[in-house]
Amino acid sequence: MINEILKYNKAFVENKEYEKYITSKYPNKKVAIVSCMDTRLTELLPAALGLKNGDAKIIKNAGGIISHPFGSAMRSLLIGIYELDVQEILVVGHTDCGARHTDSKKMLEKMKAQGIVQKDIDLLQYYGINFDSWLSGFIDLDVSIKKSVEIIRKHPLVPESVMVYGLIIDSVTGELQRID
Repeated sequence: MINEILKYNKAFVENKEYEKYITSKYPNKKVAIVSCMDTRLTELLPAALGLKNGDAKIIKNAGGIISHPFGSAMRSLLIGIYELDVQEILVVGHTDCGARHTDSKKMLEKMKAQGIVQKDIDLLQYYGINFDSWLSGFIDLDVSIKKSVEIIRKHPLVPESVMVYGLIIDSVTGELQRID
């Protein structure tokens, strides 16, 4: 796969196809979006929101959630707010999310099947990693989105002037539903 990507990229640069994507690092719409890494949303999400290259900061992870108030997704939002003039944040979950019913115990078994040894798992647990909370999914999509919105809104480093909204996008049609 990597050879295909590099071959394509060489032609992309040589043909100056990048020119239509040139923009600044500052989001034109002053918005950041936290959403899922689901492949169905790669083009659907920006299209359904009417966004083009340069309009928004998009932070993607499994489930589109803020799992820790001092984790990498929250760090990205803070950098967006204080360094890149983000003034609104959208937390966008989606229908039929693959991370929704993730089971940490089953995932640990899959890890072991691919050569991860129990002593390494035990070491991580010894240092405080709770696999049930770290690797498990969620049951209720609305509750998951509301929880992430709440973490952002109540974060001690997020100013009250930053507006935070929760949305669900239909992973087929792109229809949006606001979660309050």
